[in-house]
Amino acid sequence: MSVSRRRFLKSAAAAATGLFAPAVIAQAAPRVVIIGGGFAGTSCARALRKADQRLAVTLVEPNATFTACPLSNAVIAGLRELTAQQFTYERVVADGITLLRANATAIDAQARSVTLSDGTRLVYDRLVLAPGIDIRWDALPGYGESAAERMPHAWKAGEQTLLLRRQLEAMADGGLVVIAAPANPFRCPTGPYERASLIAHYLKTRKPRSKLIVLDAKDGFSKQRLFENAWAELYPGLLEWVPLSGGGKVISVDASTNTLVTDFGRHQAAVANVIPPQKAGSVGDIAGVADRSGWCPIDPATFESKLRAGIHVIGDAAIAGAMPKSAFAANSQAKACAEVVAELVNGRMPSAPKLINTCYSLVAPDYGISVAGVYRPAGGQLAEVPGAGGVSPLDAPRATRVLEAQYAEAWFRTITGEAFG
Repeated sequence: MSVSRRRFLKSAAAAATGLFAPAVIAQAAPRVVIIGGGFAGTSCARALRKADQRLAVTLVEPNATFTACPLSNAVIAGLRELTAQQFTYERVVADGITLLRANATAIDAQARSVTLSDGTRLVYDRLVLAPGIDIRWDALPGYGESAAERMPHAWKAGEQTLLLRRQLEAMADGGLVVIAAPANPFRCPTGPYERASLIAHYLKTRKPRSKLIVLDAKDGFSKQRLFENAWAELYPGLLEWVPLSGGGKVISVDASTNTLVTDFGRHQAAVANVIPPQKAGSVGDIAGVADRSGWCPIDPATFESKLRAGIHVIGDAAIAGAMPKSAFAANSQAKACAEVVAELVNGRMPSAPKLINTCYSLVAPDYGISVAGVYRPAGGQLAEVPGAGGVSPLDAPRATRVLEAQYAEAWFRTITGEAFG
């Protein structure tokens, strides 16, 4: 066979092979695993699918139903049923997201893998943690899981919410309700004061001889002047707030007698709502992304952990600088993080996010107030953009308060629709 003929046959063989083998081998879809099916995790999963349909998104969440904390104070006050707070994951799965009903038991950041309680091992390109909060059971002497059955915290919506409601319903008219509010940081900074307001509304309309005291480990709180003005108008003589400097910090409790102890005295309550110190959900410790504070430090531009590469933390568990731990903040961070992750897994550099938060509080069923802020990375943390936010006017007419209460309901429908609807 001549040299030219051999070359021709080799060329023909190579050309024939090219008909059956693609010129570029297709790459596997980037894998993103999200742990936690609350507002942060679920919103992030759905935003990722919208950002890049190629992504293989897996959501790890042990519960079949999510019970939302926003507006749960209205459940405690008998203004709303718990079923209105509960959502399933059917629409999440319909978006093409894989839902695994299990707990994460181990995370290997070097191997980029997650082990679940059912033995499943997931390999990821990027991991997003949205574990919410856990209670620090060792932080308040006398207060543990058994004490919570007598002195409910109701800071994770569900059975504890109903327990506190039942206690209020069973209390005799003239009883004392005591709420213990923790030092910062904790989930929903305005939550204790909205709760105090709505319980005061319940007492005013159902048990008017009763009284409510808020024992606070702080000397100030968000929307304080708005709350205090409303309390003076709506609940004079019924609701008392005791700050840190006035002896408000609870240093121990006795669940057997429903007693809360401060440096200044003892308060024996008919109903005691103890909101204890908190920390990031346990997955933060499992992944090694929580520091000594119990919370998770992050890069404010990417939400990537400062302690473990390839792992992002969003929502209540994250140390987010000036941005509060709220459902709106969690949703805002989730969508920004989804854009960041979609860029990173495709080898592109993400742009710095700009985030928003709005927090509505009900002081009565038809009386709402709000605070809003805009945040961006600055100085290694998320900082508030000066002049971009604001609070409800102190001198707003009652009609404005009614509108803000309606806005709160509309906001809840919107955010739950984005996450679960």
